[in-house]
Amino acid sequence: MRRKLIVGLALFSMLGAGIINGQESTNLKVITMSKLANDTRVFAIDPEISVQGVRFKNRFGVELAGHLYLPQNFDASKKYAAIAVCGPFGAVKEQASGLYAQEMARRGFVAVAFDPSFTGESEGQPRYVASPDINTEDFSAAVDFLSLLDFVDPDRVGIIGICGWGGLALNAAAIDTRIKATVTSTMYDMSRVNANGYFDAMDDDARYELKQQLNTQRLEDARNGRYTLAGGVADVLPDDAPWFVKDYHAYYKTKRGYHKRSLNSNSGWNKTSALSFINTPQLAYSDEIRSAVLMIHGEKAHSRYFSEDAFKKLRGDNKELLIIPDATHVDLYDNFGKIPFDKIEQFFHDYLK
Repeated sequence: MRRKLIVGLALFSMLGAGIINGQESTNLKVITMSKLANDTRVFAIDPEISVQGVRFKNRFGVELAGHLYLPQNFDASKKYAAIAVCGPFGAVKEQASGLYAQEMARRGFVAVAFDPSFTGESEGQPRYVASPDINTEDFSAAVDFLSLLDFVDPDRVGIIGICGWGGLALNAAAIDTRIKATVTSTMYDMSRVNANGYFDAMDDDARYELKQQLNTQRLEDARNGRYTLAGGVADVLPDDAPWFVKDYHAYYKTKRGYHKRSLNSNSGWNKTSALSFINTPQLAYSDEIRSAVLMIHGEKAHSRYFSEDAFKKLRGDNKELLIIPDATHVDLYDNFGKIPFDKIEQFFHDYLK
């Protein structure tokens, strides 16, 4: 047992020092800040909140784009608690994540809303691809960014994940012990929904057929030299469309939430993105999260079961599931009458202190 431990530590040291195969480690620390050149945020902008465009790299070398929100009466000599926000899945920082970040700044926090790798104004090729590993890393990269700011206390950093980024936020909290508090809002488990379909309707045979279709698509993409997009929310819905699809349409395809860089508002994800989620389940170690977690979901959300089931696995008296009466999935994107911002503020004040 002792020999295994020594070998493991030696391998870890080699990886950390970047000396495997004679390669030196590469410094990926890149942080830039600038005024917003072209403000295309879709929500009501609070003129009292200062916002800057920022860029920083993740561990894979992908440069991420974000909006940094500073509290009213910001004092650079102080040390603030800070929050990284991302989601929904297929959205951009100018949509719901920006709204959440602005609201947290109004309540005294430094907050950054960012575009995930390969989407929005963030870099990375190919475009419009998702990965449970890389997207979990995106959250940790945002924690890196916030922790390096002179006016942020690195011991008081939390995260908010919306929709599919709720599951990724839990995944990040399970591996990144620097995250002191996590809020999930209207959470999806993207691995589960890709592997099992909505409401776990797919059996093994259906999943095998799906994998065949996706790998056929992969070969076609390789032949064509380009990736086929799955399509976002349809421009026109049939009358018999599921109500939750109509709920998405009311946000992504109208002035309420449409954005030209949003995948859901336009051509959607790379079709084969589902492969990595099917093969890489999230939340395997969510029961080991020791930091505080607040999970929020709408009573009438089609996705409510994701939060309820994920919550059952969490341990500790610093975990809470809050169900919002009469709220749908999309209500928690931008409906101030439904999003419990007072509760979220108090949660972060309690655990980022």
